[in-house]
Amino acid sequence: MEATCSTSTNMETETPTSGPDASLPPAVIVLGMAGSGKTSFVQRLTSHLHAKGTPPYVVNLDPAVHKLPYPANIDIRDTVKYKDVMREYGLGPNGAIMTSLNLLCTRFDKVLSLVRQRAPQYSMCLMDTPGQIEAFTWSASGSIITDSLASQQPTVIVYIVDSARVANPTTFMSNMLYACSILYRNKLPFIIVFNKADIVKPTFAMKWMQDFEEFLAALDESGSSYTSDLSRSFALVLDSFYANLRSVAVSSMTGEGMVDVEKAIEASIEEYKKDYLPIYEKTMANKKQIDATEMQKKIEALKKEPVLLSMSGDVVENLPIEKMQIEETK
Repeated sequence: MEATCSTSTNMETETPTSGPDASLPPAVIVLGMAGSGKTSFVQRLTSHLHAKGTPPYVVNLDPAVHKLPYPANIDIRDTVKYKDVMREYGLGPNGAIMTSLNLLCTRFDKVLSLVRQRAPQYSMCLMDTPGQIEAFTWSASGSIITDSLASQQPTVIVYIVDSARVANPTTFMSNMLYACSILYRNKLPFIIVFNKADIVKPTFAMKWMQDFEEFLAALDESGSSYTSDLSRSFALVLDSFYANLRSVAVSSMTGEGMVDVEKAIEASIEEYKKDYLPIYEKTMANKKQIDATEMQKKIEALKKEPVLLSMSGDVVENLPIEKMQIEETK
């Protein structure tokens, strides 16, 4: 499948860098439950940034979306035809989404190259993900995309929450547990965005995150049940999770809160530089050390028992390693 993008750009790759470049604009991966308003949020933030004269670079990763309300610089639908995947592989909707993402991952180096090439022209790279959140967050392709971006430039996870739906304490706790699992899976700067503030002000949710007693009082009002008792137990566990978490109230309909989103992203970039980069550098250093150790073991093993094999795999003869000659090809 030939990878293309909605802008007239060539797909030549650049030589990859040895590690993340913290000077590049951030990549913002937008996640959220179906119906939470991810695409509307991306559209509103895109509009807000264009109005400021600092346009974003927008990537659509949802192969099943019928129509996009914003101009995408790179669109997965130009590369992978969702319905063709369903037909060709005999898959259902979710399976086809995951397979489409897997196919994109085989050319994701091209996407990374374009995102890097266009860095001087945009303020941030927005990634809109599939409506079926589990198809991205818990798939191998989702991990590859997230890790690849984070190893190239500052990367932030934005988790969209429907304010109207989480008015119920139990539903609120379910969303927070999911957010917590995504945070600890990706280990990247994380922002919770309470969307649809024009319908229901998420003031209550902010209080629940800051005051454990407020949340318990809301649970008591909703009545005693197995789920409320379970939520009460989880609330104690998540208290430390809320401590360093950024949260913003927005309305994708009116544009309320977009300035606060920008500020939260800026603070998250500093967190990326302070916390993620040292971890990445340490991990890569450990990997190099392990690779060097393994290579030395293989060399030592060859010195002890060097064996020359024919094309059929049969042993031809044992050769002392010091008698082997290396010559340049003429």
